[in-house]
Amino acid sequence: MNRFRTLSTAAAAALTLAATTHPLHAQVTVTVGGPPPACPYGYYDFAPYGCAPYGYYGPEWFTGGVFIGAGPWFHGPRDFHGSVNNHFDPNHGYHGPSVARGARPTHSLKAMHGFHANEMRDGHGHASAPHH
Repeated sequence: MNRFRTLSTAAAAALTLAATTHPLHAQVTVTVGGPPPACPYGYYDFAPYGCAPYGYYGPEWFTGGVFIGAGPWFHGPRDFHGSVNNHFDPNHGYHGPSVARGARPTHSLKAMHGFHANEMRDGHGHASAPHH
């Protein structure tokens, strides 16, 4: 009889516990916070905001040698459109060398030697034809 009482008490406790627990729902939140990536020639205007190589952005993206930002960190004028060379964009097939975050620049940003634009971008991932 003791065995039956112990089993029924354990079963009642298990049912009570199961009835009072709430199912857990997985929640995934992706946010972009903190400072922008430290990239010597700017970073792409799309997630995961990797460092863009020299030659991707045109000179209008830099003020005093400092990148004006892209994506959630963009701090240019509202109607800004700057030139880019999307041959250096991985979404357009670029597989060349990448620049590490925090790397020191090896090219001068003052003259932008050899820059050839083929697209205009607004800093938020939107492209248009280049202005001539």
